[in-house]
Amino acid sequence: FGWLIRTLHANGASFFFISLYFHVGRGMYYNSSNLKLTWFIGILILFLVMATAFMGYVLPWGQMSFWGATVITNLLSAIPYLGHNLVQYSFHFMLPFIISAFVMIHLLFLHQTGSSNPLGMKNNIDKIPFHPFFSYKDLMGFIFILFSLILLTLINPYYLGDPDNFIPANPLVT
Repeated sequence: FGWLIRTLHANGASFFFISLYFHVGRGMYYNSSNLKLTWFIGILILFLVMATAFMGYVLPWGQMSFWGATVITNLLSAIPYLGHNLVQYSFHFMLPFIISAFVMIHLLFLHQTGSSNPLGMKNNIDKIPFHPFFSYKDLMGFIFILFSLILLTLINPYYLGDPDNFIPANPLVT
């Protein structure tokens, strides 16, 4: 079942990025950038997620130009005793925990400033309670994404992948 774990991880990352792009797009549509600290932490989270994907996919699998990968790899691998492990595994496994901490900070700033009220409703707390309406909406969205991920992974696991992934990287071609 190694293929299932590998393709769930790869397709799950693709679905996660799609969800992030929707979240950022929603924030841009509703002018959430006015909440400076919340927006700044959110952009840092996006960059950290990109760095995690870079360290887990681009560098180990050689999915970028050889020159760029060589420069970044040489910078990291120059660290004595740790360099090779940093390039191959460490950051890809450590960054999700750092991302989780930044998500909590993101929620903390959101809790302090309030959201940008995307539904445009008055701030009457008795009007629509968070639970059950928003809880069920979020739960249904999560179930839909999870069902789509499992369906895609079991029917066509390499649909979101790049066919060049099955070709070994050629260091002579940039």
